[in-house]
Order: sequence, then C-alpha cells, then structure tokens
Amino acid sequence: MTNFNIIYKEPDYAIELNTMKKASKSKPEPESFGADMEKVSLEKVYEILKTSSRGLSSKEAEERLAKYGRNELDEEKTSKLEKFLRYFWGPIPWMIETAAILSAMIGHWSDFAIIMVLLFYNAISGFWQENKAADALDALKAGMAPKARVMRDGNFTDIDATLIVPGDIIQIKLGDVVPADVRFVDGEYISIDQSALTGESLAVTKKTGDSGYSGSIAKKGEMTAVVIATGNNTFFGHTASLVASAGSKESHSQEAVSKIGDFLILLSLALAFLLVGFEVYRDVVIRDDWKWDDLVEILRMTLVLLIASIPVALPTVITVTNALGARALSGKKAIVSRLEAIEELAGVNVLCSDKTGTLTKNQLTLARPVPFGNVDENMLVLAGALASQQDGEDPIDMAVITGLKDTTVLDDYRQIRFVPFDPVSKRTEGDIKDKNGKIQKYTKGAPQVIIDLCNLSDDERKKALNEVKTLAEKGMRALGVAVSDDNGENWRFLGILSLQDPPRDDSKETIKKAKEHGLHVKMVTGDDVAIGSEISRQLGMGTHIIAASDMFTKDMNMDNLPSGIEKNVERADGFGRVFPEHKYGIVKALQHRGHVVAMTGDGVNDAPALKQADCGVAVSGATDAARAAADLILTAPGLSTIIDAIDEARRIFERIINYIIYRVSMTIDIMFVVVLATIFFGFSPLTPVMIIMLALLDDIPIMTIAYDNTLLSKEPVRWHMHRLLLGSSFMGLLSVMETFTIMLIAMEWISNPALQSWIHLSQEQIQTIVFLQLVAGGHLLLFVVRTRRPFFSRPWPAKPLFLALIGTQTLAVMMCGFGWFVTPLPWTIIAMVWAYLLVWMFILDQVKLAVYRKLARMNKHKTPHVVTGYSKFPS
Repeated sequence: MTNFNIIYKEPDYAIELNTMKKASKSKPEPESFGADMEKVSLEKVYEILKTSSRGLSSKEAEERLAKYGRNELDEEKTSKLEKFLRYFWGPIPWMIETAAILSAMIGHWSDFAIIMVLLFYNAISGFWQENKAADALDALKAGMAPKARVMRDGNFTDIDATLIVPGDIIQIKLGDVVPADVRFVDGEYISIDQSALTGESLAVTKKTGDSGYSGSIAKKGEMTAVVIATGNNTFFGHTASLVASAGSKESHSQEAVSKIGDFLILLSLALAFLLVGFEVYRDVVIRDDWKWDDLVEILRMTLVLLIASIPVALPTVITVTNALGARALSGKKAIVSRLEAIEELAGVNVLCSDKTGTLTKNQLTLARPVPFGNVDENMLVLAGALASQQDGEDPIDMAVITGLKDTTVLDDYRQIRFVPFDPVSKRTEGDIKDKNGKIQKYTKGAPQVIIDLCNLSDDERKKALNEVKTLAEKGMRALGVAVSDDNGENWRFLGILSLQDPPRDDSKETIKKAKEHGLHVKMVTGDDVAIGSEISRQLGMGTHIIAASDMFTKDMNMDNLPSGIEKNVERADGFGRVFPEHKYGIVKALQHRGHVVAMTGDGVNDAPALKQADCGVAVSGATDAARAAADLILTAPGLSTIIDAIDEARRIFERIINYIIYRVSMTIDIMFVVVLATIFFGFSPLTPVMIIMLALLDDIPIMTIAYDNTLLSKEPVRWHMHRLLLGSSFMGLLSVMETFTIMLIAMEWISNPALQSWIHLSQEQIQTIVFLQLVAGGHLLLFVVRTRRPFFSRPWPAKPLFLALIGTQTLAVMMCGFGWFVTPLPWTIIAMVWAYLLVWMFILDQVKLAVYRKLARMNKHKTPHVVTGYSKFPS
C-alpha cells in the first residue's frame, strides 16, 4: 500500500527521509532534521543543515555522501531469472506440469517431451515479450542533472550531480537543470520551468528564500542555492517512488486467463473424479479384479483427460495476437510498451488528460486586447511588444511580439535599453527611439502594478480592475501596458493584454470523437481552476472543475480514499491545482469506482498516474519518464491518434475473444467426449498423441486470427467472465452432442454386419474419425462463433486466417487418409465425415442466431449488441 504522508507544497524533510522506499538495505537511515525546510528562515536552514553560505568542505561532503547516499534514485529490481520462473507458476502452467508428471510416471516419454516443449515455449515467448518493456525508473534516473557547479572548500567546482549532498551551496544559471531540491540564497532572481514536475504552464520566478525542485530548468537569471534534499527525498525522487509503487496489480487480461484456467481445472478435476471413480468401481466392485496394470490404465486415462483440458496455446495466442496488434498500432503512430495494455485500452471508459501540452499547445498566445482611452488594439499590442525583448526567450515576450499583425513595424523602432522582469518590480521596461528620434518608455507587467504607476480616475481604475477580474474568470493571464513621454515621471495607461495557452487545433474534435467512443474525458492540470474551466468549456468537456489541492488533504492515504471523495472524483469534469500524488489518487479513485482508466500526459509529474492507470498514454513529445511509465506512446502530436488506437485495440480484443470462445468450447468438447466414451463404450476415443496433435493443428495455425476482420464496437468493452464462460460452455456442449453423435453412428456401424461388409471399421479407426471430426469441426466452429451474424456474412474471414485453416484441414485429411500418426481411414468415410460436419455447421449457426435473438428480446430496452465478454454474448 502506498502512503502519501506529504504534500509537495509543504514537505516535511524528516518525514520524507523516513518514508522513502530504500532499495539498498545497507544504506544507513539519515537523521531527522525535524523542520519544514521550505518554510523556515534561511538562517534556520543553515543551522539545521550545519552549513553556511561558504558551503561544505570536501571532507564534510564525503561524510554526508556516506550518510545520505548518492543523489540518485534507489530502486528494487527483480532478477531476470525470477521473472522467467514466474511463467511456470499459475493455473495453466500447473495443468501442463501435472500432465508432464503423469506422463513420466507411466513412462510415456514421447508425450512427456512434447508437453515440456509446449511448457517452455509458453514461458520463453512470454518472457521475451515482457523483457522488451522499458524500465520507468531507469528513464527517471536519466532525467537527473548529470553535472552541477558546487562550492567545495570555498571555491566553485563542477562535479557529478550524483555527488551533491544536503548542505551544499550550488550555482544555477540559464539553461541549467536544477540537480536537487534547493532554497535560493543569493542573486537577484531566477526564472525556472517546472511544468514537467508541477504542470504549471509558465516559468516561475524565484527570489531569495524561495525553493526550487530537482529536474526544473533555469530559463532566465542566475542564483546560488543551498541543497535541502537529494535523490529519493526530492520532489522529483518522490515522483519516482510513486512510479515504483504504482501499477503493481494484474491486468484484466491476466486475471481473465487465470479465471479461464481455474474454470478448466475445476471442470477437469470433476470429470477426472468421475472417470477414476467409474474405473475403480468397475474393476473392484463389478469385476473384483484389481491389478497394478489397472492403476497404470487409470493414470493413462487421467493423463488423456488432463492433456485434453489444457489450453496449452492460450497464453501464446493472446501474446502473439497482441504483438501483431501492437505492430498494427505502430502504423497508427502509437507504440505499445506493455502488450496487455491493448485489451485495457479497448475497455477504457474514462480518459484523464493532462492539459498543458496535451490538450493545449503549451505555447502562450495573445488573446483579444482591451485598449483604454483613444488607443486602438494594434497600438496596444505594439506598445506591449516595445516593452519586450525581441531576441530573448521569455515566453510572454515572444507571445506579445507574435501577436503583432505585422512584425516589420518594429523596424521603425530601436530599443536603447531594456529592463527585464523581476519579482520585485513585477514589470518589464524598454527605452525606445522611433524613426523620428523621439524617445519614449514602454512598460508591461502585473496589471495592479501598472495601474498604480498611472494616474487613473476612480472610474478608469475600477474599469481596469474589473477587466482583469473578468479575464481571470476566463482563465486568462492579464498584462497591463503603459507609456511615458517624460522619462518615467508620468505614465499613461494604454490597456490590458490577455494571454492564454490555447487548445490544440485538433483537441475539440478529438474530445468529440472520444465521447462518440463512450469515453468520459476529465482534464487534470496543475494550473488554477479558472484556467482549467475555461479550456474545458472551449473543448466541450464540461466546467465542473475541482481544486485537487482542496479535496486531497495532507495526510490522506491515496490507496484508501473516503467514498465521498471517490464520488466527487467520479462526478467531476476535471481537476485544477493538481500535484503528482493527486493524479495518482484520481486514477485510484476512479478504479475503485469500477472504471477502466486511461491517463495521458507528457511530464515527469504524470509518470505515477500513467503507471497506475489501466492504460497510461504518453503523448508526442513526452519526457523519458512519462514514456517509460506509459503503456502506449503516441508519436504524432495531439490526442487524435488515441482514437485510432482505441479502434484498433477493440478489433484486437474481439479477435482474442473469438479465440477464447472457440478454445474453451473445444476443450469442453474434448474432455466430455473422452469421459463419456470411456464410461459408455469402455475405451478412450483419443490417444495422448492425438490430443497433442489436436493442440498443434488447432492452435498453431489459428494464431492467424490476429489478422482477422472483426466488427467494431462503438462502446468500451470489458471482460465479463461469467457470461463469456457460460456462452463458451453452451457452444461446447453443442459440440459434445456433435462429436458424441458421430461416435454413436460409428459404433453402430461396427455392430452392423451389412455396413461392415461395405466398409470395414475397427475401434482404432473410430478414434481416427473422432480425431478428424474434432480437427475439422473445431475450425468450422470458429467460423460460426467469430460473428453474431450468419457465418457467411460480412466481415468475412481475413485471407491469412482462411488460408491457414484450409491448409490445416488439408493436412488433417491427408493424415487420416494416409495414416500419419493415426490409423488410416477409407476416403469414402473421410468424405462422409466432412458432409456430417457441414450439416452441423449450419445447425450450430442457427442455434447461435436463435440464442442471440432470444437475448435481444430479453434485453429489448438495452442495446442488443453491447459487447459483454468482451463480448460475444449480450447481457
């Protein structure tokens, strides 16, 4: 269970140090500093950390490095051997392993060898696919700043950032990545971009006494700072800890495979007890003749039944189908990093989307200006541009200059002097000389500051403040603009510029398509609620935006949220003022409410929620940490690609369900026929070799189902195992009737002298007839169950699947005709078996259609084709 004992706005250093997950057991626990290192005075920070503005000596740094550890992320790794061995543990591996043990006990070494090959094939293929996935923590480590400028022994020197310790004095300038959590102690100001950490779309200006987070990027200015946290104890490191603890549960597909295995195990055990009980009763009670050979025969029949019950290729077929589907998704600009996520994506009904850089362009633009007096809009924007630095990288300056209709107008002006924004004055200022030689001062900045500079009347002041308030309610940032003709003695208010991070061009259409696909899209942003509400309104997502920082308290356990909060999360259209642990909590709350959740994002702050989500989606341009934690990585900008990915995922899952219905039906058919034939006719209808050949002929070619054409559901689809297994069992019992009927006909044939004189059949040939019926009838059953319409309706089977099945049937007919591994049959009998199978194919299809019509009438108030198992059987 993940405990969130801190909130990033008010971290307790002592709590952080004592709650972080440590991979290295030998590393000593750091001492408790017992203070809030972001809120106490700098003097107190120096005192607690036992440092000064002169930094640490080399000896002190070495001692602290040994005590607190390197400035890097700790993690626990599972060995590759342990991962590989996990593939030998679970319901289906247990069934295969039991069959192998029984084969060895009775000396059937050829069966033992084939079973072991299947066991290791499943394990190796699954391990290979898992090993391809990226490691999120490795990418987070790569995001740490590689070098840092640190004061050691009174002099600044460049060292490996992993060697920084609490109490170090470091220098941070333009372009540097902040290597640890710090408090700024000297310098005018520094502007740092921490959007990848907190979701704030603008760079944040820091001054002496403010804090900065590891992983932030300096965009302007230069300051020195004291290190207050390193490694896992940083804001950045705690995000990594959340990633490490997130997403540890089984996927829905893994749970489904386990349930299918459990179902088949219970069924096989029940039939095995019935079979063994009957054999013991017959040998001991009726014949009163029990010998060791009887025990061997019972074990042999149990082995046949057990092999028949094992869907040996089920995990492999699912893996291969997903892998081929992943290749198809890559053609749609979506890269799959976890194969199980394909099924999760098909069932997603809530999409949590990061705002900055995902729904919006992460690029400030100028909205409609609000001029005052006799100033027009063009003049107001020009004045703002003259108060900006044309060759700088400040996003606000660039947005204002780009807002000019014609930037060549700036050629008529020369900037003599420029004063950049600082947190004290809260404005920029430019001395401008026009083409006539006239010099004026232009300024832009915080509206309240600019208004106070100008001599406005009460009415004008009230009007200006109301405009600022209106813009704030719309989620826009306001800038006041003024000009001075007398070297700053008097200023004239020109108006207000508004800035916004606009939605991507395709976002509104994408949200519309998402709704058409049955998805509820929720915005998750670090920006203020007003900003989120306005963007949400523009995109048609709703305006019920909740402040996450108000909803989630400091000591709240995100893994066990109160039901009231979970309901609020479910009802909300989005969330503002969100920190990383909030995003994780939002995903957990929705999952607790029964939703299948996808989370999109691009920053480090999104990584924990991306990993915890049923399907984490890293958008184009995402950080390494987000891509590593995600299940699906989009390589095309915007969210539109995810709709294509969802369509493809639903097709992929439909193919998997088609296979599962077919496989479970056939397994039931084989098991019941083996038991019933043994009880009623006194012999096994299939040999162990026949059953293994059945597995090979049925499952290996049917892997081409990954290419099949399927119907596309317009609603999210989920596993409903009860309905899926009930439907599969129904089709399986019909198949039992089909197989048992042909056995009755064959047994009648043997006892009929006239028929025997025409074509003589032996008991061994009856086994071959059953074998041919199961191979051919199984594939014809697939054609029946792959669609809810008549089997000959569109969509028709894909060419690879059709050709693979035709090839398999040709091989099966040749095996039975020429006697490869089985007793040969006369060609006339083979033709008669095929005629029988084609008749039953139409019977099964008509029964299937009748069941669907009955279910549709029972659910006439529901959508009759709601996919339910992912789902061939409507609810």
